[in-house]
Amino acid sequence: MRILLCAAALLLAAACASGPAQPTDEPTDGPTDGPDVLRVLAGSEIKDLEPLLRRAESEAGVKVALTYTGTLDGADQVASGRADGKADATWFSSNRYLSLLDGAQAKLSTQTKIMVSPVVLGLKPAKAAELGWNGKPVTWADIAKAAGDGRFSFGMTNPASSNSGFSALVGVAAALSDADGALGAEQVASVTPRLKEFFSAQRLTAGSSGWLADAYARDPSVDGMVNYESVLLGAREPLTLVYPGDGVVSADYPLTLLASAPEEKKVLYGKLAAWLRTPAVQKEIMTGTHRRPITGGVPLDARFGAAQLIELPFPNRRSTADELIATYLNQVRVPAQATFVLDTSGSMKGGRIDALRQALVALTGADTSASGAFTRFSERETVTMIPFSGAPREPVPFTVPERNPETVLAAIRSFAEGLSANGGTAIYDSLRTAYDRPVEAGHYGSIVLMTDGENTDGSGYADFESHYRSLPEERRRVPTFVVLFGDSDVEEMRQVAELTGGAVFDARETSLTSAFKEIRGYQ
Repeated sequence: MRILLCAAALLLAAACASGPAQPTDEPTDGPTDGPDVLRVLAGSEIKDLEPLLRRAESEAGVKVALTYTGTLDGADQVASGRADGKADATWFSSNRYLSLLDGAQAKLSTQTKIMVSPVVLGLKPAKAAELGWNGKPVTWADIAKAAGDGRFSFGMTNPASSNSGFSALVGVAAALSDADGALGAEQVASVTPRLKEFFSAQRLTAGSSGWLADAYARDPSVDGMVNYESVLLGAREPLTLVYPGDGVVSADYPLTLLASAPEEKKVLYGKLAAWLRTPAVQKEIMTGTHRRPITGGVPLDARFGAAQLIELPFPNRRSTADELIATYLNQVRVPAQATFVLDTSGSMKGGRIDALRQALVALTGADTSASGAFTRFSERETVTMIPFSGAPREPVPFTVPERNPETVLAAIRSFAEGLSANGGTAIYDSLRTAYDRPVEAGHYGSIVLMTDGENTDGSGYADFESHYRSLPEERRRVPTFVVLFGDSDVEEMRQVAELTGGAVFDARETSLTSAFKEIRGYQ
């Protein structure tokens, strides 16, 4: 049964925390532990609360040390017990997916919901007016029909990496399936054709809601975003928000105490949770982050509108949630075209080339963890490998078939295991080779650049920048996700990411495997 909720009322949550645009599992600046420090494993969306949380020390007597992680990886850390002793609490967009994992419930203690943000559609005002959706009741079925007819385009985060994307996927599937209760496997199968219609209009993908907003701002050809209400209200250009009358899925950001936390940390947790729910702090969260207050007594700002929200049901089985994500990745979404530009120079010999082999093999299905299951190369995806040393080698493409992908995945695994290290480092000639390859029609293009050193051979950054700017627009839309490793030239690598609209992933203190897994959310 769907429950009607007022806009100011408590909203049920969706799953998964948003992955960061520049992922790291390192704690923020400041003390990492101590008797007055609460160690919190968090989704990157909490970053916008850092200024507020710094005041918690003086006003609540709690120092907050945040460590950021990706959605499914964070859930896996908690459920497997790997977070025990390293974190005292978690703070994700929702605990709904986490609670479905085996062993997770025993790892969680008190949960305190802090704020609310539903996932809705935001459109450029002119496009919303053209579609007649200004103030008019609209359903997800209406939106799907317009999407299938090619009347608008949108961006959305990857449901395997970001709560906003998974919330949207659950909401659309639940609404289009007309399910009276929680989605089951049969409903997922029956609604797949309608999901294909809806997602045929998706033009941008991302691993986090914030990065999606930045990508949308850079691409004027895209008409809107499916994202958190808070992100849409904070967009650089005003958007018309469309609240589907048949329901939404919302995040309620539960600050959650881990069962393994020692007694002194439980006291800190109670102080922080109580402080965050005080009227003054709730109002500050609302005005500063565009999220709705969770407690009564704080009047809603007019910008939230007066629309009543229906909360759509969430799958009550992990198998159904996983099937929905897998269906999206392998059947529904626009397929990916991922190019990996891989440093195999002499400095990669030994443990570094072994780490590269391991990271690539993990993406062929060898990683069977909760987070690894959805970072595997997907059906219909084109994967191109361009190893380089003193010059780029010939690109090696693989296309993962929609049926029986194991043979191609095994071929990618064999290729990865055969990589060897020798020679110089021609970063920019190799990156240019990747950009000179056209993006297949109907594919998302992306490039991953992994290097452990500085450019020593061939052209330099200035030559690459000049060449990049001369490319056709569709090729300049392809972002480069740079992986810092070893002795990478950090400044130049950040320039590459900024130039191409990509992001930097730092594997110098973590691992290539974790960095590659995080990047998959953006492909």
